Amino acid sequence: MPVLYNEKEKVFALNTKNTTYMMGIADDKYPGHLYYGKKLSAPCGEYLMRTGESPLVPSKLKREMVSFMDSFPMEYPAFGIGDFRDTCLTVRTEAGHRGCELHLDSWKITKGKPGLTGLPATFGTEEECQTLDLIMKDPVIGLKATLRYSCFEDVDAITRTVLLENESDRPLYLEKVLSTSVEMDNDRGFELITLSGSWARERNIIRRPVVRGKQGIGSVRGESSHQDHPFIALVSKGTDQDKGEAYGFHFVYSGNFMAQAEVNQFDMVRVTMGIHPEGFTWKLNPGETFTAPEVVMVYSDEGIGKMSRTYHDLYRSHLIRSPYLHKERPILINNWEATYFNFTTEKLIAIAKEAKSCGIEMLVMDDGWFGHRNSDNSSLGDWFVNEEKIQGGLKYLVDQVNAIGLKFGIWFEPEMISPDSELFRAHPDWAIQIPGREPAQCREQYVLDLTRKEVRDYAYESVAKILRSANIAYVKWDMNRQLTDIGSPGLAADCQGELYHRYVLAVYEMQERLVTEFPDLLLENCSGGGARFDPGMLYYSPQIWCSDDMDVPERLAIQEGTALCYPLSCMGAHVGASPNHTTGRVAPFETRGHVALAGTFGYELDVTKIPQEDRDMIPAQCADYHKYHGLIADGDYYRVDSYYENHYFDCWEVVAKDKSEVLVTCVEVWNRPNFKSRKICFKGLDPKAMYRLEGTDQVYPGDLLMYGGYLLPRAFGDLKSTLLHFVRE
Repeated sequence: MPVLYNEKEKVFALNTKNTTYMMGIADDKYPGHLYYGKKLSAPCGEYLMRTGESPLVPSKLKREMVSFMDSFPMEYPAFGIGDFRDTCLTVRTEAGHRGCELHLDSWKITKGKPGLTGLPATFGTEEECQTLDLIMKDPVIGLKATLRYSCFEDVDAITRTVLLENESDRPLYLEKVLSTSVEMDNDRGFELITLSGSWARERNIIRRPVVRGKQGIGSVRGESSHQDHPFIALVSKGTDQDKGEAYGFHFVYSGNFMAQAEVNQFDMVRVTMGIHPEGFTWKLNPGETFTAPEVVMVYSDEGIGKMSRTYHDLYRSHLIRSPYLHKERPILINNWEATYFNFTTEKLIAIAKEAKSCGIEMLVMDDGWFGHRNSDNSSLGDWFVNEEKIQGGLKYLVDQVNAIGLKFGIWFEPEMISPDSELFRAHPDWAIQIPGREPAQCREQYVLDLTRKEVRDYAYESVAKILRSANIAYVKWDMNRQLTDIGSPGLAADCQGELYHRYVLAVYEMQERLVTEFPDLLLENCSGGGARFDPGMLYYSPQIWCSDDMDVPERLAIQEGTALCYPLSCMGAHVGASPNHTTGRVAPFETRGHVALAGTFGYELDVTKIPQEDRDMIPAQCADYHKYHGLIADGDYYRVDSYYENHYFDCWEVVAKDKSEVLVTCVEVWNRPNFKSRKICFKGLDPKAMYRLEGTDQVYPGDLLMYGGYLLPRAFGDLKSTLLHFVRE
């Protein structure tokens, strides 16, 4: 059984195939963390809570209760009763007091995994997982808290969330609601891994020692952000891709978040994660329940690589719902970097014809087709076709593209409104704003107040009406600015602190409506590139645009960081123009294709204008995508070498689940003189099998490729790549 309870020791154990998470109950009312790591044989070890040491539990030494509260490894710590570390919960009463002490009231174990109302979440059948609910109560303020743990037995993952219910007859104000807390001894010299960056360089891997005090990341931008990603990992000192311990924490949410590791006076490290408390207050009326987004926890004792593969397997099987999950996605060409705003029906059809002849399968019309939008300074919200550009109307264009033999996709930014738009002139109050203060512009646009139903319905219907009007197979849903000037006339004065979270819930509601009404639609989320690349979005779309930057060296770092916790099949990746439109760097067309192959694969350039030798490579690149899609999408990802770490060479591989084949991608980013061939040691093969290098008669034992290595000849020049495909004999 995945969830076990030891009545004698009052210990709960959550077991997966290879891991155990244990907690005990101190003083019959305080759940405390005991252990998270390699799988144990039995639910025991109550002594690990150290309740026999000073300070004793409150029932035995009431005079030192504060010392107990400030040192006990609480499973869900609350503010105001003596725990001076960072806590998960702050509750203010109507009288203005802040203090909460949760005691265990009851518990239950159920098969399967309940959904979370209005929120994306992992899912599992009764055969795949079990759920433990610890029901906690504070009778003084009338708060009930359900600590929910779901255990995926075969995937080595555990999820956590909390549901808060007001059982009193007065409102309660939630000022901080995090989703998880895990506290461990800092005896392994933990290091913290985060994914940080900026626009065009999202999710770069940052690794630093965990020291006394607080260290972490967060976002208060209204989105998960380009700058910091809702993921952290604690790794033991010396941990690499293949060995050492790694604890991953990933937040299934698309708004403000915080993720933190705090080392206290006793050299214990407490990891917390959840909605960022800055600007957050939630009025919880009597009888109402607040549900926190969930955190996905993964433990690996086989290095960072095993942690990554566990996240990949979990998300492919238990988070992404799209019918495209295991299907080949159509190879698309997006006209953004080809034309920007300067396009017509004639130009798009010309691109479509050339694209079809190359093997490309979909044309995506990006920004600029609506209102009077000829630059980024107008028309957001006016989702009607600009027939000066799209002569004959949208249906005519779509029908013409379909007749050529391509599917058709379209870009929207449904959450935004331009000051220069018919919508804003009719409804200036629909923009998020503070009364009396002119809202700040970003990219000359405001954010629609989607927390209001009439605004939300308008935004949804604007998209749906277009999709109903023509045979549209794909939508790119963009969001190009952050939230500021937080205020809404639709919220009462004591509920203004709910806007950030209600906004995210509104986006989820709209996307749920979209995939329900259009179940065959391929939805790709985007936010100025990768600013809302998070697990919450994966619940609605099987792929997310990884970054606006398609420059090869930058993409290598971005995609390596993204693959730390996401399967390759969800990473939007295209072959871009050269010189690159972000960095001005020139890279070989072949290399750009190999890098984009580690993702959804497509093109973002003017295929009618590129050099003929580049154009001639497209059919073979498209054929490679179809040939290797199943392997790349569903295989096991291994990081062989890291350009982000060594600054000159990158190498990764994908191995079939049955170890029947492996695809290895090597990129010599910056060549170095006077070196011999490069030795690459493969990973994840069957050591007893023989593997043939495709296209040759060269056959190698699996153990030789893994331990002796394969010799890769040095390429001449920078940014040269090699694709190696080995098949088991």
